[in-house]
Amino acid sequence: MKTLMVFDFDHTVVDANSDTWVIRCLPGQTLPDEVKNSYRKGHWTEFMGRVMNHIGNQEVSPDRVRSVMETIPFTHGMIDLLTFISENKSTIDCIVVSDANTMFIDWILHAAGLQAAVDQVFTNPAKFNELGYMEVQCYHSHDCERCPVNLCKRKVLELYLLEQTDRGVEYDRVFYVGDGGNDLCPTSCLRGHDVVMPRKGYTLEKLLAQHKSQEDSASLRARVIAWSSGTEIMEELKTSMQSHPGPNGGQH
Repeated sequence: MKTLMVFDFDHTVVDANSDTWVIRCLPGQTLPDEVKNSYRKGHWTEFMGRVMNHIGNQEVSPDRVRSVMETIPFTHGMIDLLTFISENKSTIDCIVVSDANTMFIDWILHAAGLQAAVDQVFTNPAKFNELGYMEVQCYHSHDCERCPVNLCKRKVLELYLLEQTDRGVEYDRVFYVGDGGNDLCPTSCLRGHDVVMPRKGYTLEKLLAQHKSQEDSASLRARVIAWSSGTEIMEELKTSMQSHPGPNGGQH
């Protein structure tokens, strides 16, 4: 039986928001007001399209964008955690479900040599067009009223688990690690022996606490364990692997 680690990316794997970090590649490191004020709630991906368009208009090269993105800091302990995961791929599957984009996540993981830890990344597709401007598309469309228009993380997770079951892969335990409001929805498809790990002091932790005190707390069956570093997540993961040893007794 395998363990599945599901990670959000911004303010979880990395200790910043990659979508706002990119602004550092601009000459004045700020956006003009007309771009800044164009954001509409729930339509972040479209907003990022305008941000990347502005960056292109300022003649910032794709290489410059990439080199700035590669300086984003990882959250404390996350490099060790992802390294541990990459060393235990026979028993741990790992996916990233994020509202960032494919290029940012790919660059950041590659720069740290951590791409081997992650089996799949579910995020908004991005590419550079022939003008050298980055274009970001919405990941999918869905009918969940709780989530941003471009991404319902519960839908992504349910589909992934279904596809894995079809391949004959069952997960002994799922760990869901995140920080934000859009990480609440997927927690409702976790089971009683799964674990949701909200980052201490961030939105998801507060929402889960409210959820528990409300009548609809039945929709959250998973255990909740808050974290403030990747090291704490790794301890939970190791403990879980020891109590549910794999075919090699959990030791490699």
